[in-house]
Amino acid sequence: MACLGHNDVMAKLNTDIPDELREPLLQAALTHIPFEGWGGKALALAAQDLKIEAGLADLAFPGGAGDMIDMLAQQQDQKMVDACPDKILKDLKIREKITRLVKSRIEAEQDVREAARCAVTYLALPQNAALGLKILYRSVDLMWKTIHDPSTDFNYYTKRLTLSGVYSSTFLFWLNDESEDFAETWAFLDRRIGNVMQFEKTKFQFRAKFKKMTVNLPNIWQNISSLRYPPKT
Repeated sequence: MACLGHNDVMAKLNTDIPDELREPLLQAALTHIPFEGWGGKALALAAQDLKIEAGLADLAFPGGAGDMIDMLAQQQDQKMVDACPDKILKDLKIREKITRLVKSRIEAEQDVREAARCAVTYLALPQNAALGLKILYRSVDLMWKTIHDPSTDFNYYTKRLTLSGVYSSTFLFWLNDESEDFAETWAFLDRRIGNVMQFEKTKFQFRAKFKKMTVNLPNIWQNISSLRYPPKT
């Protein structure tokens, strides 16, 4: 019988860990994260609360804090989608749809606000930047997909890049907002969305004007070619 290498052993152990452990461990850890941060200490305390061996908890989240944050983000994304069904969005303008989705995504974090603050600190570390970008892109991509946006090619990426700026800046504003019902955050979001819509309007007007200006212009490359290579007589 062939001996298993370390990676093979870990892979086998991971398959033996029921997925059912991940959710309760994460929820238990959330009570400790505001004091311990995202990491092994919070996970160990969660395992202790649930009377689970610490080794099993580590195997449930082999990537440590990153795996836990990623799982929580996916759960919050789903809460956003559940709060914005088609029957609510269908009669709204695009601006209103996106505003509602961004607001719903942030509201999903209200019960774990301090844990969310700790997650931002963790993801701000250079070694965790790739995970932060992955989580951010997944959220804004889901926002556009939820409203069934048909964009393709260059537009597909510019919309997600633009919305990433709106969502991330509003989220950071919300983390420090102490106004009643986060009124200042929602006002900030409206301003950011307004800036984006104005930019899109200006971009559209520029494209239309540029097309009108150039439609009757001679083909400069054809003219240059004819200078170098006179047409045959």
